[in-house]
Amino acid sequence: MATTEKDLRTPAAVGHGEEQPLLRRYPEWERLVHWGVAIAYIFLFLSGLALFHPFFFWTAALFGGGPLLRILHPFLGVTLALLFYPYAAQLWRDNLMTPTDWRWTRHAFDYMNKRYENPPDTGKYNGGQKLMYWSMVAVIAVLVTTGVLIWQPYFAPAFSATTRKAAAVLHAISAFIMFVGIGIHVYAGFWTKGSFRAMTRGTVTRGWARLHYPGWYRQMTGKEP
Repeated sequence: MATTEKDLRTPAAVGHGEEQPLLRRYPEWERLVHWGVAIAYIFLFLSGLALFHPFFFWTAALFGGGPLLRILHPFLGVTLALLFYPYAAQLWRDNLMTPTDWRWTRHAFDYMNKRYENPPDTGKYNGGQKLMYWSMVAVIAVLVTTGVLIWQPYFAPAFSATTRKAAAVLHAISAFIMFVGIGIHVYAGFWTKGSFRAMTRGTVTRGWARLHYPGWYRQMTGKEP
């Protein structure tokens, strides 16, 4: 019989009392870094739009005009990388793909349509989150590298015009990939009710954990989901 989100949202299943305490999913430091990366990305996205095409140059007004925006954008990129990579280094073991995660990715649309029959034994992160993690590790590295190559006036003069043009194209493509990935990440966060609470308060209900991350629930409680 399929398990539904409704089944696990009964008062007994959700569990807010002392007998069913909430589970700690994200510590404070992790939530602070996550939101720091998110804020840095928003400023990077808005400033990058102004640099990408004249149609979006109106966003430069948010940064005090074009000259100041051109100065701030690369420093914002460095800030994001300095926040992201130490954070990611703490999480890489939890994000190694397993056969269970590949099974999750094959049935991702079923879960998006709230069909939870025979759900995989997902650990702390599901296959979609892990693919997002590794894609961001790669994409941010490309953005930082290409960003240095076109960073005026500090580094760009050391490279040929051809190199700078190729770097600019690759930078724009990588930024678009990151935009799509972040969009999916935000959508999934709102679609999976309870995820936003986890990243703001740091806790989730036991019913939520049993439904979406049964392997992690077992690890945290020592009980079968």
